[in-house]
Amino acid sequence: MLKPDREVGIVGYGAYVPRFRLPASEVARVWGDTGGLPIKEKAVAGLDEDTVTMSIEAARNALARAAIAPEEIRAVWVGSESHPYAVKPSSTIVAEAIGAAPHIQAADLEFACKAGSEAIVMGIGLVGSGMGRYVLSIGMDTAQGRPGDALEFTAASGGAAFLLGPGAESLAVYEASLSHVTDTPDFWRRAYAHYPSHGHRFTGEPAYFEHTLSAAKGLMEEMGTQPGDYDYAVFHQPNTKFPQRAAQMLGFKPEQIKAGLLVPVIGNTYAGSSLIGLTAVLDEARPGQRIFMVSFGSGAGSDAFSLRVTDKIAERRDRAPLTKDYIARCKYVDYATYARYRHKLQMK
Repeated sequence: MLKPDREVGIVGYGAYVPRFRLPASEVARVWGDTGGLPIKEKAVAGLDEDTVTMSIEAARNALARAAIAPEEIRAVWVGSESHPYAVKPSSTIVAEAIGAAPHIQAADLEFACKAGSEAIVMGIGLVGSGMGRYVLSIGMDTAQGRPGDALEFTAASGGAAFLLGPGAESLAVYEASLSHVTDTPDFWRRAYAHYPSHGHRFTGEPAYFEHTLSAAKGLMEEMGTQPGDYDYAVFHQPNTKFPQRAAQMLGFKPEQIKAGLLVPVIGNTYAGSSLIGLTAVLDEARPGQRIFMVSFGSGAGSDAFSLRVTDKIAERRDRAPLTKDYIARCKYVDYATYARYRHKLQMK
């Protein structure tokens, strides 16, 4: 279990979800029904959007809630599996755009869908050690699915940013975290490959559930807590079934995961999946309530966190758009437009 010497928490947070939506029925119209996934639609980045532009939007929302000067940030870390450049950091562009550069530490992180929570663990360590007062940790993706693959129903765009700082200034404090990782080849994308490959059913039991449940159980055992001690629970959301089943296996009730379960309406935002679920929970959580969150990244690993909401949540919540505001503003596109926006028609 990881626990810093001094309290660290979320000083500000922000989500971003693109306006465009692709209905699941439109995917089924083109490729056929691949199992009746209970997905309504997914968010699609536009022609002028990528991981960097969406990270900037989310970061500005986090800064607005924190109400601190960007120059006070000591590190900017962007976790994603869809960085726009193979060689050139996304983090430096984000830092420059929000006014945090140049005297900061910046890095891009990769660990499939837990790259964002990985950035949070690192941020807790840096702030908790006293090396920096504020760290910006981001999980953002413009996920791709091979045409005709089941991922077409869920691979979406969006994510969230969290400004971490001293516990005394935080709207939610990290009580502890625990990670569980193994070499499990359930999902991968080789160099020069445009789309990822996955192990189909293999991605479930030995990958998602093994790591999610192990990290969750391990943290609760170390802390001496149980599901009933938490008001909310958020899990990584590759589809609707996995997080609901994981919650049930751990002993969480449906009402505990309802607020953070966004995959039916925005899809799986990969590195931003559990993080954007956390923003939705923070949008309605009250002082004193506790939140349990578990990420998952293929390859494979999970980060589990326990948080306690403070009395600063109410005064900061409305300083930036709520996650539901981004979800509500939508414009539907057909499959052809989606294929154009996500560069599925390779012209070279």
